[in-house]
Amino acid sequence: MNLKWVVLTGAFLLTIGEPRMTNAQTGELKWTNYTQGVREAAAMNKKVLIDVYTDWCGWCKKMDSDTYTDQGVKSYLNQEYVLVKLNAESNNKETLDTMQVTDAQLASAFGVNGYPTTVFLTSDGQPITAAPGFMKPAEFLNILRYIAGDYYKKMEFQEYLKSQGVPVK
Repeated sequence: MNLKWVVLTGAFLLTIGEPRMTNAQTGELKWTNYTQGVREAAAMNKKVLIDVYTDWCGWCKKMDSDTYTDQGVKSYLNQEYVLVKLNAESNNKETLDTMQVTDAQLASAFGVNGYPTTVFLTSDGQPITAAPGFMKPAEFLNILRYIAGDYYKKMEFQEYLKSQGVPVK
């Protein structure tokens, strides 16, 4: 038996008994497509966050590298939302109600005309709002909490920020 086989077999055996860790435990974000995301949100009674981006968008890349990697943001997103990545220039097919549409058509239907844009949906797929542009982690967390906590049904965002002791400009 060669040494490579022994090492690989040993490594495999060591991982058999280890419990699998969930995304919430590892802190990694689980992104999915629109069709799957809406299904998961309905089953889990969670809101949907859609990150609408393009491949060439520098601010989209900054949102990925700076905001979506923040531990507080990742933890909150894993707990409260189903996450969807939507390329606004893609012809990938998605299911909207009973129709087949492309990701580009979906982005247009949500009124997205700048990138990145974060679109929020209820657990049954109804639009709540869209937040255009890059957001730093602290700013983004305030928006995430405002939407997830249903504060948007009771008060304006500026009023919510004041109620949370966040300085408003």
